[in-house]
This record gives sequence, C-alpha cells and structure tokens, in this order.
Amino acid sequence: MSQQTYKVRNYLTSDFDGYVNLHIEAERTDRSGRCTSRQVLWENLRRPLYHPEKDLFIAETSGEIIGFLSITPEFIIRRVLLDCLVHPAHRRRGLAKRLLDQATQRVRELPIEIIHVSVAEENSTVREALFRMGFKMVRQFLEMALPLSASRLPDMPRNEFTLRHLQRGEEAELTNVQNRCFSDTWGFNPNTPEEIDYSLGLSDAVAGDVVLVYDGDRPAGYCWTKINGETSTETGGRKGRILMLGVDPDYRGRGIGRLALQAGLSYLQDKQVKAVEITVDSENRAAHSLYKSSGFQVIARSLYYEKRTD
Repeated sequence: MSQQTYKVRNYLTSDFDGYVNLHIEAERTDRSGRCTSRQVLWENLRRPLYHPEKDLFIAETSGEIIGFLSITPEFIIRRVLLDCLVHPAHRRRGLAKRLLDQATQRVRELPIEIIHVSVAEENSTVREALFRMGFKMVRQFLEMALPLSASRLPDMPRNEFTLRHLQRGEEAELTNVQNRCFSDTWGFNPNTPEEIDYSLGLSDAVAGDVVLVYDGDRPAGYCWTKINGETSTETGGRKGRILMLGVDPDYRGRGIGRLALQAGLSYLQDKQVKAVEITVDSENRAAHSLYKSSGFQVIARSLYYEKRTD
C-alpha cells in the first residue's frame, strides 16, 4: 500500500464544501460539540477582520480536505487565536505541526506578539503536542451548566435599575458598555460597532437576545444570550448559552450582575430553553461565585496555551 501524501496550503473559496464535510465527518467520531451547520460555518468565514484566503490553512490528501488551522487576529491586544481540526483518521501524522508552521509565516506578517489556543483539559494528546511545539499553559476556564427545567428562577429584585432588550441601531451603545465592562478582563480584545453588528446579524441571533440594565439613561450592565440549535442530552430540550455577562466598573458590588443574569435566564426559559451553559475564567472568583450560587455546576474545563512570536 502506497503511503499517503499530504499537502498544506491556503484556503480557496472553492474549498467550502470540503471544509463543511470535514466538520461533519470529524464530529461523527469526536462528538465534541463542534458546529456542523453549513450556514453558521459560512457566516463564520465572513466575520470582520478575518480573511480566509490568508488566515485559514488547509491540509488535503488525494483532493480531500482532512484538516485545517485558522488564525483569528486580535490587533488591539496583539494576539491571534488558533482553531485547528484534523480528521480522526489522519491524526498522529504531524499535520497539526505542518499547519501551524505555515500559519506562523502568516502571523509573522502581522503586528502580533502572542499566539493562544484553547483545548479541553481531558485532551492529553493535543496538550502534549502543544508542549512539544513550545506552548505553555497560562489559563484555565470552567464550562458550567444549569438545567432550567429543574429550576425555579428567583424573582428579580426591585430596585432603581431598569431592564430592556437591545434594539438594532444600538450597536455603538452596546459596544461602549461591553468595552467598559471587560476593560480589565484577561484576553479581552475591545470590540467595534462593526463586529457587534456582524454578531447581531447572524442567522441564529436577534438583538433581543441582549438584555441591558440601565441606571436612568446610562447602561450599567448587560447579559448576552444565545439559543443553540442542538438538543440537550440531559433534558431533551433546546440548549442556551450566556455568551457574555458584564457590569460597568462604576456599578460593581450593587447586584447588577445577578440582576442581568436572572433576566437572561428568564428570557431563555421563556424561549423553551431547557439547559444553559456558560464559560468563565477560573480566576474570576466573583463571576464563578455568582454562577455557582445561581445553580450552575462545573461540567468541564478548558485550558489556554500560549506561545510568543518572538
């Protein structure tokens, strides 16, 4: 039997069908929860400041796409985020390193200082490979979940703050409050109105997914929710996610985080969501305490690995 020959190259627009098929085939084996929706994958390639012909690298054999590595530049904090997938049948053949080597050439063209990649804690194979490639673990994140079907949400406290849902046309306002809320957060790259507009325009999103908390006419915090397409294996119903929960630094310690979270959970519950997930930095003790006291339980951990470009 002849040995397979692999080619690593830049992505072409004509690769899209093969790119989608790779996600579908890998997910059948991995069951990792990766997106396999053709529409969502198509939208993801068109996000602001991302250029798939330059930032996405393909591994193929015999004309079949069997791996990819994507870099997402975040210029303000001078880092790139990596996302890599190799088909299970073609792993342990050095393809991840070959993809990274080619992607690193692109990174060196950019004003970037740090490369970050997130990996599930239990994935020891990838973690060992990252270590061999010069990465070191720098942060741990907690994946937490709450089964809404088994929960009775507490009544939201009545106080001086008011709640309402975001409307289209308010992208700049959400951008401002989000950047204030997360200005001191590890790994946060400030957003632009264009990026917020893109996120709100996705096929699985609406502006009303964002609940804003106001002090008079000033936004003091918010909760950005999402309803996923997949079904929860635990509850048999739809799954939701808290994408972001933020409180303006001027308003911390006044119960706005809990108010925003409860409003987001109530919104998801009204949409017949049966389970909600969230990701939190393990070093953000205030956020972890809030979610734990609201009934969330840790279900998994993910680790961030870092490598400097110099």
